[in-house]
Amino acid sequence: MSVEIARVIEHPLYLSSALSSLGSAHANRAQVSYRRALSADLIGDTGPAEEFRAEGLNSEFEALTDFQESLALAQTHDYQAGELRTLINAIPSYYRTGDRTTATSTVQQALSLVEALPDSQDKVYAVITLSHLLQPVTVDAVISKTQCPNSTVTPQVIDMLQQAIAVAQRIANRRAESFALGELGHVYECRSEYSTAMTLTQAARLAAEEAKDSRYLWEWQTGRILKAEGEVNEAILAYEQAIATLETIRSDILTANRDIQFDFRDIIEPVYRQLVELRLSQEQPSSTAETEASKNLDAVLGTVDSLRLAELQNYFGNDCIVTVVNPERVDFVAANSNTAVFSSIILDDRVAVIASFPDGRQQLELIDVNSETLRAEINQYRRELERYYDNYTPQQAQKVYDWLIRPFAPALEQAQITTLVFIQDGILRSVPMAALHDGESFLVERYAIATTPSLTLTDPKALDRQELRALALGLTEQAVVDGRPFAALENVNTEIRAVKTELPESTTLLNQEFTRDRLQQELAQETYPILHIATHGEFGTEPEDTFLVTGDQQKLTITDLDAILRSTNRVGEIELLTLTACETAVGDDRAALGLAGVAAQAGVSSVLASLWFIEDAATAEMVAQFYDGLLNPNLSKAEALANVQRSLIQAQNHPATWAPFILIGNWM
Repeated sequence: MSVEIARVIEHPLYLSSALSSLGSAHANRAQVSYRRALSADLIGDTGPAEEFRAEGLNSEFEALTDFQESLALAQTHDYQAGELRTLINAIPSYYRTGDRTTATSTVQQALSLVEALPDSQDKVYAVITLSHLLQPVTVDAVISKTQCPNSTVTPQVIDMLQQAIAVAQRIANRRAESFALGELGHVYECRSEYSTAMTLTQAARLAAEEAKDSRYLWEWQTGRILKAEGEVNEAILAYEQAIATLETIRSDILTANRDIQFDFRDIIEPVYRQLVELRLSQEQPSSTAETEASKNLDAVLGTVDSLRLAELQNYFGNDCIVTVVNPERVDFVAANSNTAVFSSIILDDRVAVIASFPDGRQQLELIDVNSETLRAEINQYRRELERYYDNYTPQQAQKVYDWLIRPFAPALEQAQITTLVFIQDGILRSVPMAALHDGESFLVERYAIATTPSLTLTDPKALDRQELRALALGLTEQAVVDGRPFAALENVNTEIRAVKTELPESTTLLNQEFTRDRLQQELAQETYPILHIATHGEFGTEPEDTFLVTGDQQKLTITDLDAILRSTNRVGEIELLTLTACETAVGDDRAALGLAGVAAQAGVSSVLASLWFIEDAATAEMVAQFYDGLLNPNLSKAEALANVQRSLIQAQNHPATWAPFILIGNWM
């Protein structure tokens, strides 16, 4: 739109700026395609991965077309600031399209232009960015702020950053000086010259006293340097300070483009994971912690919980409203005498699992398996579960059980635990714990099971059985959304009737009646403790790929659903959101993160959802049994689901028909 307006009014400088921004938008879209390609690679979908990469490269070429026109206009009209911005924006696209020669020459062109510019804040940031662009940017990587420059460019990087520091000092811009000092400190960190690195890093931190978005970077860098020098306790303190600073600004930087580009996986997530690894280095595996030792594990769990909140906010973006409803995580566990909570975190070379028991004890187990092996084994576990027509053998389920549950079995039995709640990390979110097998029986035959992204997002209150009813929406007809066909769900009628039978006061909306507007209208008029949606649903790598299919063949995203609930003042009033035909791809842990966080994002207490699609006839039977159990005041939601799954196991149903259903959020 801005490009068209600039062309109409024939304003060359506006047009140059608009084209540069449009080029950046195309380049950002390319990055989304590359992320999708990487996710497809992880789940073994080589065809879609190549398609996503091709889409990304097409976007890069579109970006370069815009950049080149913008550059020509800026040069013609001697618009040096616009020329420099466009040159810098174009360099990564040249690298990623394989035109290394042009990328290198563009870097040199930009450097020459920088030299001619007067001192300014923009000049400082331009030099810092160009120091990163002296070496190639690849398709599957962001420009990492923790990546070390290679030895061939290090002397030039040092010289450039020293110039940036000098400019920042001359213009008395402390924030810009902070970035330049910190970046130079990182170069010396890479060279293992820790004394110089620490001096520069501390100077950067002092310069960033009021600029928290840079200060946490240098606190983190301080922690890394101290760790490298073997000062573990001091490093932990530095990491904790970095996270404390980060927590105050996280909402702003997770989705915002700043002078220095932030990327969650590169520059936020590692701070949390590295602190966890440092703390766990002080723990002995297979230990049951009390008193002083448990304080360290409490700190680990607190760090992990903060990471979970940050991951959700990053996944859902600006519209994600994360409300902490249970800040007293440990007190809550103690109040539930039959519940144990399992928290996992995947590190590079091992997996840590911490079980928290009602009496305050905590047990730590470190699984000696690296992240790549874990991913392969977990994906194999899920693929075997999904094979409807194969005779099921539980060997893979036993292997995962031996890792995640068996070390805790004696303590679980001693504490008379009946419910297990899992707060999972990474690839572990994409698989059902109910189907783990101890060699004799499935885990759900012994325990009721639930999952939650974070205990601080879970409001632990029992379901009010008074006037329990549902707004039940369904789609039985085939649909086409964005050119993609979705098959008819012929048994959804039966499923919706089952809801109406078990909860007679319910309202039903089928097919053409199931629209966003009608949903909003019903919620505005009536209060429904249960929202039951029987339609195709997908949880994808990106939030826009996470949606439900409505009766008018439109997408209803989880963010849309949250907006509807907020507009009708129903946030917190819906006790249970049931999604019976959802699907997440094997191995796509980012999509599984979206599923894990759906309760928090949609503003509901609990979610019952499927990890993969199963025949809707089997779903209708499960729904009837589940709601029948839900009416029993002596059963929690988790227990009602477990009873359904146990009955299907006793009837010798394949795990593919009962394992995918998981309860997320409040399990009470």
